[in-house]
Amino acid sequence: MNPLLGLLGLAARAGALVAGTEAVRAEVRGGKVQCVLLASDAAAGQRSKLIPLLDARGVRHYTGFSRAELGRATGRAPTSAIGIKDAGFAQRAQELAASTSLSQH
Repeated sequence: MNPLLGLLGLAARAGALVAGTEAVRAEVRGGKVQCVLLASDAAAGQRSKLIPLLDARGVRHYTGFSRAELGRATGRAPTSAIGIKDAGFAQRAQELAASTSLSQH
């Protein structure tokens, strides 16, 4: 398993993330999300709602895993977006993302 996906599983069990495009958008607006993983196969409509908000708020976001991979890693159904709320988990996720083939935005 990819180390970043393993970290997402830990963060999910710790209650340190939020899943789903609308939930992530709400938490980003509230200033509670440190970084976001966006599924590579997320629908264009979901991307167009989320990416401008992330850019406007200066929230780093990464693309590279599928909806199924993100869902499986967090123990959920396939999901298009995962927001990491905890600063420690977010920092480690960004380090791991930098060492993989994920696209950073």
